[in-house]
Amino acid sequence: MTLRGGFKRLWNGRHKDVFCWLLLLASYFMITLAAKPKMPGHTHLNSIRIDGDISLGGLFPVHARGNDGKACGELKKEKGIHRLEAMLFALDRINNDNELLPNITLGARILDTCSRDTHALEQSLTFVQALIEKDSTDVKCLSGGPPIITKPERVVGVIGASSSSVSIMVANILRLFKIPQVSYASTAPELSDNTRYDFFSRVVPPDTYQAQAMVDIVKAMRWNYVSTVASEGNYGESGVEAFIQKSREDALVWSQENEMIELYHSGFNGRKSEAAAFWLSGSRAEQQTSTPTQHLLQAAKRANQTGHFIWVGSDSWGSKIAPILSHEEMAEGAVTILPKRQSIKGFDRYFISRTLENNRRNIWFAEFWENNFQCKLSRHAVKKGSGIKKCTNHERIGKDSSYEQEGKVQFVIDAVYAMAHALHNMHKDLCPGKIGLCSKMDTINGTLLLKYIRHVNFTGIAGIPVVFNVNGDAPGRYEIYQYQIRNNNTEYKIIGHWTDQLHLDISEMQWPGGTQEVPSSICSQPCRPGQRKKIVKGIPCCWHCENCDGYQYQADTYTCKMCRYDLRPNENHTECVPIPIVKLEWSSPWAVIPVLIALLGIIATLLVVATFVRYNDTPIVKASGRELSYVLLTGIFLCYATTFLMISTPDVFVCSLRRIFLGLGMSISYAALLTKTNRIYRIFEQGKMSVSAPRFISPASQLVITFSLISVQLLGVCIWFGVDPSQAIIDYEDQRTANPEMARGVLKCDISDLSLICLLGYSMLLMVTCTVYAIKTRGVPETFNEAKPIGFTMYTTCIVWLAFIPIFFGTSQSAEKMYIQTTTLTISVSLSASVSLGMLYMPKVYVVLFHPEQNVPKRKRSLKAVVTAATMSNKFNPKGGLRPNGEAKSELCESLETQALASKQTYISYSNHAI
Repeated sequence: MTLRGGFKRLWNGRHKDVFCWLLLLASYFMITLAAKPKMPGHTHLNSIRIDGDISLGGLFPVHARGNDGKACGELKKEKGIHRLEAMLFALDRINNDNELLPNITLGARILDTCSRDTHALEQSLTFVQALIEKDSTDVKCLSGGPPIITKPERVVGVIGASSSSVSIMVANILRLFKIPQVSYASTAPELSDNTRYDFFSRVVPPDTYQAQAMVDIVKAMRWNYVSTVASEGNYGESGVEAFIQKSREDALVWSQENEMIELYHSGFNGRKSEAAAFWLSGSRAEQQTSTPTQHLLQAAKRANQTGHFIWVGSDSWGSKIAPILSHEEMAEGAVTILPKRQSIKGFDRYFISRTLENNRRNIWFAEFWENNFQCKLSRHAVKKGSGIKKCTNHERIGKDSSYEQEGKVQFVIDAVYAMAHALHNMHKDLCPGKIGLCSKMDTINGTLLLKYIRHVNFTGIAGIPVVFNVNGDAPGRYEIYQYQIRNNNTEYKIIGHWTDQLHLDISEMQWPGGTQEVPSSICSQPCRPGQRKKIVKGIPCCWHCENCDGYQYQADTYTCKMCRYDLRPNENHTECVPIPIVKLEWSSPWAVIPVLIALLGIIATLLVVATFVRYNDTPIVKASGRELSYVLLTGIFLCYATTFLMISTPDVFVCSLRRIFLGLGMSISYAALLTKTNRIYRIFEQGKMSVSAPRFISPASQLVITFSLISVQLLGVCIWFGVDPSQAIIDYEDQRTANPEMARGVLKCDISDLSLICLLGYSMLLMVTCTVYAIKTRGVPETFNEAKPIGFTMYTTCIVWLAFIPIFFGTSQSAEKMYIQTTTLTISVSLSASVSLGMLYMPKVYVVLFHPEQNVPKRKRSLKAVVTAATMSNKFNPKGGLRPNGEAKSELCESLETQALASKQTYISYSNHAI
């Protein structure tokens, strides 16, 4: 295959990966410029080359990922050297086997991936050198002869890699040059995609099988809440994705996915602690000596979660001691999984017999030797006093150092044997009866070799059949372990196995604390009464419990509904109950005070009425205008009586009376006062222009005017009754508080705040008009009737109602609205009545009862004389208008009063003046 053909496949293939294309191009020029003739068996700086008739490639993580810009880090003894030596061991066995590939020697080109995908990609370009045609036209020898360029060995297949991320990167290059690849450790489900990784096969089962096995374990434990934790990279992320997919198919539940890097920094602080099972996917490419599993256990320990989580670990944890070292109590009860395998005794004998003398083909073995025995070889200068001993070459593996076979050794050997069996079968078909290679196998077709690899079926070195499915995956066979602590002794105990289905011996399991009872791990606890289940999207058996709050009740398992307007939820929100009905009770402090004021006012009013009736013909009673006084006192009495209507239990009758009498009492009072002030005003205004008396000043006329004003109020109430008949209602919005337990229905009359103001509006209009007339008549001499007491009454009444309005409307949003507004209204009405009663009638009653000597007839004067005297008084003494309250006393009036009265009299009847 030419370089141009390789690039054309790269561009026209399914993966137009520009990065790989540029990297391949750069590497090609690097290889071309550095190409030198190599002698057979030459050991390269970063690779092992073993000569043979057919060469296989090998990719192993001999070193860990490097730091600080270095490609490679420290040596990995087990995952690197053990696995590499397993390939060499397998090659030796195959080359010494007369039945398998007789008279054909397998060689190898083994590279170090340094646990890094980009480094592995660069190294793997070595495998395609032989497939790239080099242009040697510009190369000339000094002797003039043609140049002799040794063509690199052709790699027909690759064993590896270990990490899934490395295998994915390398597979993208090898497929372009049709080089089959058989991995011994890569388990990412992504590699099962035969359309993208068609030349990739593996002797280990993919994580989809592992994920299914772990899902089956979780189901057997009856857990339905399993958090997933994965390390960065294809292995962890793909493993978690496969687990979640299988969980969905089996209606299992998991929580949020978490990357290990997040747990490194934050641990479990602030995380939910409801899960009892945790799915762990650790990385295969551990950095340094600490593993992701150790980091996870450390994070759980820092969060004080010992015994809280039951870990379900993937094969990256397996049965290893290193991941749980110093964290045994955190790992107790962990269930782990490993592909079914066996320790290869032949490899143990082979490996412990390796020395520096008999293993020179492994260029990294000297480094392993120093690392394993903690010594330095003579090629390194050893400083005195450094504490580092010098290697003697008499050290022996397993004797002078610990040794335990790495878990994937069996699979490395099986991978090499799979390639060998495929070549053997291919040789039988292409070179029947021929010993050694024939011309048809001089250039091995990678596509044909892949076909033979996919059809191999042999018994592996551990006695387990080795086969591949159409995607190149091995069947799933796993052993289930549990990490147990018994009598301070720790062990990974086999508790079952999985081959297409789970076989688990639960009786052999032991959980933290030595208990045999399987711990529970469920997604959601059952919701309490009054809570509904909110299903997590896409996870029908996982939910959040949401309170049916406010006025909601639990209608069913998944629904909260609002209670009807007149109902509220019970204490646990499972049903609706009637909202309690409240009204203003007679025993309430809000009612006691208004009632007490009203009672005192009624008693005082009745006392005044009785006094006036008893002394009906006395001068003071006559001077007060008996007819209007009785009307006014009737209005005052109704104002006090309204208090009892406002506190009584609302019904149709009571509500009707409230509509009638709440405004009527005030209308009667202020209509009478307005008539009085208007009469005084008209008399003195008329007197300024004429000596004739004004019209409509007789008692009968005054009553007609008063009742005409009152009839307007009654007419409005009648119209209101016709438009909206009175009724008692229960208002559930008035005291519908945020807390349903405090909600109350208020039994009240259907009188809104606006309707109430309209009801009192006419009375207030009368009050304001009366106040205006009181101001206009402030200049009337105080000896002429009740102008100034009426003025004081109206001023005070205005102040009372100005205070009432902000209090009434300012408490409209209060929970105590019913109580505050009713009390405020009744007290304001009673105070208005009390002001009128106290300022207009109490002085008269006092004089009548306690100073009868002052209640005698005075000298009569005509209207003309009265008006003339008042008018002249104002003219002669212009400063009179500036006296307090507009007093307009003249010397003439004072002289008249001095002659008429032995002492100053305040109340002079108009009847005495013949008005």
